[in-house]
Amino acid sequence: MTVLDYPGKIAATVFTGGCNFRCPYCHNASLVFNAGAQEIAEEDFFGFLSKRKGLLDGVCISGGEPLLQEGLDAFIAKIKAFGFLVKLDTNGSLPARLKELVGSGLIDYVAMDIKNSPAGYAKTAGTTEKMLSQINESVAFLLNDPVEYEFRTTVVKELHIKEDFSEIGKWIQGAKRYFLQNFVDSGDVIQPGLHGFEKTELEAFAQIVRDYVASVQIRDA
Repeated sequence: MTVLDYPGKIAATVFTGGCNFRCPYCHNASLVFNAGAQEIAEEDFFGFLSKRKGLLDGVCISGGEPLLQEGLDAFIAKIKAFGFLVKLDTNGSLPARLKELVGSGLIDYVAMDIKNSPAGYAKTAGTTEKMLSQINESVAFLLNDPVEYEFRTTVVKELHIKEDFSEIGKWIQGAKRYFLQNFVDSGDVIQPGLHGFEKTELEAFAQIVRDYVASVQIRDA
């Protein structure tokens, strides 16, 4: 249950296993590697939802990377049949799937990660430079406003510098909203020993992006 994951809504969050990125700071390492994560039967999940009609506004689907999941369309359609809104968390690496789900009307809100400026993207996401073309496609798609959306960056002292936020701002210029999330070590990270920033530093980064984006906020962990 969450009041943070879906802006302005009371929601439940369901996590999917597996990811095509290896972000060093990922706080769901067991989900990324599908190792030791608790599995929940679909019937139990929908039983949970059926008891919360009128209490919840929506469901957040997070991960891992949810767009890797086969049968995601049908799963979301079942959620929508209960009358809930659906928010999708994604790393933006599968633009065709993102466009398909949004185009079908199954998604009400998208939160897309912007891992770093383009120059630092591959290192920060644990992927290759080739992935940037797919990320660019997803960014451009959302900037055309096909659905309610946000961009967000988890900020890590060892991976981000002040200049990155100017480049991010230029990249997503005109976006509706952008959130900075300070890194917090969950104890289930891929690379131990990373650190967040001081609040004053986060505020300075946010101010840089405000030259390009209408709404820039710092989201509490």
